[in-house]
Amino acid sequence: MRTSLELPDSLFARLKARAAIEGVPMKQLLQRYVEEGLIASSSPSGSSRNSDALPTLLAKPLAIAPELLSNAGLFGLLEP
Repeated sequence: MRTSLELPDSLFARLKARAAIEGVPMKQLLQRYVEEGLIASSSPSGSSRNSDALPTLLAKPLAIAPELLSNAGLFGLLEP
């Protein structure tokens, strides 16, 4: 199937250069990138996880005052 894409000039230049470096036609390179992107987005270990799937470190809240979580508070904890 034939389709058209509009790419920013800088992205097109990078794509064209990568195809030249790899010694493959741009069409083949684009096909591979699209296939890899589709596979990665459908796998559960892809980068599109929801927050429910993220690991947690503690089952209970941290025993630290919220005001100590600022930059100044954290630096204060580091100082002897």
